[in-house]
Amino acid sequence: MFALKSITASGVAGALRKAERYRLLNDPEAAESICLDVLEVEPRNEQALELLLLARTDQLGGEPGATAQRAREVLALLGDAYLRVYYAGLIAERRAKALLRSSTPGAAAMVYDALREAMECYERAEPLRPAGNDDALLRYNACVRILRANPGVVPRGGTTSFEPALED
Repeated sequence: MFALKSITASGVAGALRKAERYRLLNDPEAAESICLDVLEVEPRNEQALELLLLARTDQLGGEPGATAQRAREVLALLGDAYLRVYYAGLIAERRAKALLRSSTPGAAAMVYDALREAMECYERAEPLRPAGNDDALLRYNACVRILRANPGVVPRGGTTSFEPALED
């Protein structure tokens, strides 16, 4: 089997720029590979960890559960509590969007559950956010808009509001 080659410490900044570029070019696999190379040299590099997590969520598609789990593995490595909660929400939101595009039976309830999980994370991130950073609020609102635009996305049981049973 072939051995991986290590990048140099002086090449980390350039590698991270390339990883970001590959994400923008919709090549998350290449971005992920570069991030893994950077993390071999600098295991606690926050930018590489964030890019790795994002590259993995960019790959959500055919098996959103498995790919989301790979992204969640990065959460514990992030040093900032706000980022851990915020990115947990982002993983759930992107999983919901992948499920929304899928033809998985029962996806509507799974989409609802994933969006509610994302919204709860964003609510927990709100008091932890740095001053002037409204990212969690923006993401929360995006989830609300997805729910509003997709009336068929409801929790198991089929309704988002309580309807009392009528007695005879």
